[in-house]
Amino acid sequence: MDEKILKFLKKMHVMSLAVMGEEGVYACSVFYAFDGSNLSLIFASDPATHHMKAALANPRVSANIALDTKIVGLVRGAQILGELAPCKEGGAYFRRFPYALAMKPTLYEIKINWLKYTDNALSKKLVWERDNSNLNIQI
Repeated sequence: MDEKILKFLKKMHVMSLAVMGEEGVYACSVFYAFDGSNLSLIFASDPATHHMKAALANPRVSANIALDTKIVGLVRGAQILGELAPCKEGGAYFRRFPYALAMKPTLYEIKINWLKYTDNALSKKLVWERDNSNLNIQI
């Protein structure tokens, strides 16, 4: 994964998560920590929420991470496709959000399979795909 993408994912902390449920598409915002060793996003959520029920039933999810700016030249963001699963190792999350330990949250992980990074300071988009993914992406 390109160093520009890694730096961006490490810097940011809020992502929009989109899931597909029985009622259709549903989105929410969550705090996340980037796990660079697994190229995944770790977040906490209650398994009883609408978005987690949908995500656990259909673990193919999408996420968006964006810098909040009105200055066109500073626009940066990542569009992500991945697989959601319960998180086995939450160290990255608790290092980023140590106060969350007291809440004993349920952690989930999105294994990033595909990512498109936009940085308006660059002259092109950067696309990354996990080598072992079997995605059929048409964007």
